Amino acid sequence: MGLAENFIGKKLQERRDAGSYRTLKPENDLIDFCSNDYLGFARSAELKRKIEDEIARTSFIKNGSTGSRLLSGNSSYTEETEQYIAGLHNYEAGLIFNSGYDANLGLFSSLPQRGDTVICDELAHASIIDGCRLSFANRYSFKHNDLNNLEEKLKAAKGNCYVAIESVYSMDGDTPPIEQIALLTERYGANLIVDEAHAVGLYGLGLIGDDLAGKVFARVVTFGKALGSHGAIVLGSEKLRDYLINFSRSFIYTTAASPHQIISIKMAYQLLLQSGEEIGKLKNNIRRFKENVNVTGLIESGSPIQCMVTRSNEKARQAAQLLQQSGMDVRAILSPTVAQGSERLRICLHSFNTINEIDLLINTINNIIDAK
Repeated sequence: MGLAENFIGKKLQERRDAGSYRTLKPENDLIDFCSNDYLGFARSAELKRKIEDEIARTSFIKNGSTGSRLLSGNSSYTEETEQYIAGLHNYEAGLIFNSGYDANLGLFSSLPQRGDTVICDELAHASIIDGCRLSFANRYSFKHNDLNNLEEKLKAAKGNCYVAIESVYSMDGDTPPIEQIALLTERYGANLIVDEAHAVGLYGLGLIGDDLAGKVFARVVTFGKALGSHGAIVLGSEKLRDYLINFSRSFIYTTAASPHQIISIKMAYQLLLQSGEEIGKLKNNIRRFKENVNVTGLIESGSPIQCMVTRSNEKARQAAQLLQQSGMDVRAILSPTVAQGSERLRICLHSFNTINEIDLLINTINNIIDAK
């Protein structure tokens, strides 16, 4: 066995010893309390029909995009879809990326320059952190949702300053004081960037309404959560779009999304605009869960993401196994995905979960807690 194989084996064994070894799991027949498919779009027969009808209506459709968008992979349909989405979110322009990771990586690696400053919430998604690491800017984090700590970092910022937050955090499910953060960044001349991946759907088109759009320099919206598709868009000015086309490596050096993917995204938005009833069902399920679950370690959240902190990998894994044995797909989130001591169950609620399913989840969790 060579040195590289020895290194790989050693690192994997370290993960096993720490109880944080990851494996892939195939699909199952358990009740879904795991996926980010908050409104059921990924399984929606109506969305599938809309996509098929749009494909039949569209003459240019190919199986693949054939190249990067700067070569052969662009189309007027893609550009029209970008403009359609930007208009819905009250922005001048948008640029579609192949994934939310690609969008954040491309935005944060290309925009801040040497001598600039990026300030991220300490719980910002890995894609934001990785993008910032690839830039030459000064990088700081501030305590989660802490306005005073953010202001301290803003006072020390140099050059163009960018502040990165999420409107709903993927591992806690909570929402920051966006309006106050927007006012604070405006006061210090900083540029606010908001990742809306987990907000679009539950909150319609997201938490950045028309009143805040002018204070938010850029928004990242992903299509793989409530929209049930795949990909992401960076929303901002026409100049920002042009800049990303010229400098964002994760956009420039990759094959474009397929026509089918772009059609799926546009049809998902059209379905979202008609989904008031599904959003209402989701909110009712969130309310029922929160009012009846009896958990000490539950993080306060009004979103579909409800997390029960267990404070160890082993306890999180054991609790998840008990729920899975009871017929529910709930996954443990282990360190190092989250900080050591904040290991948890991450429970995702959906509009399609029935009252009986929600009650089964509540009762099983309450019994698990009682048994400890």
